[in-house]
Amino acid sequence: MDKASYLIVFHAIFAVLMLYYTASAQNVFVVGGDMGWEIPPNSSVSYSNWVSGRTFMVGDTLEFNFVTNEHDVLRVPEASYNACSQDNAIGTPMLSGPLNITLDSVGNHYYICTFGRHCQAGQRLAITVASATSPGGANQPDACAPISPNAGGPSPAMAPPGGFSPDSASSSVTASFMLILLTCAGMMAFILF
Repeated sequence: MDKASYLIVFHAIFAVLMLYYTASAQNVFVVGGDMGWEIPPNSSVSYSNWVSGRTFMVGDTLEFNFVTNEHDVLRVPEASYNACSQDNAIGTPMLSGPLNITLDSVGNHYYICTFGRHCQAGQRLAITVASATSPGGANQPDACAPISPNAGGPSPAMAPPGGFSPDSASSSVTASFMLILLTCAGMMAFILF
């Protein structure tokens, strides 16, 4: 094969790998697993038990499965979460289920159902979201690094329904590193050939 053929094959492989690593960099978590977003049937089946052992990263999606107009999802600050109150809500109640919320900021995130006494009965979720940084902890722009259009937004963004829903997938850091490496390699191959 000549150099042009190698370059075409390289770019085809690069495109396939880029799609794979971009898709595997984010997880979709079905809140509550099989129970969905409902009032827990008893105290041993709580959302804090469901959260245990899971790691949430910026870019991951929470999928709240519930019947429209029977439950809702409202993001609130910690004090409102503890009091099951809508005071100082972050956004407005989202009434249409199923609902996908993309985690777009690090820190503690609190969600409640505002219907009746659902929150008091245990229909509330508290998670900690970690940063999906590049290898070595570098958060500075890089010529070869992908740019996130939602970086640092203050409120959860709606994500389209669907996608895969593993509770664990390839590490975001590994996927980001591979994407950066492949992008840089592609740029070098293009320049050299």
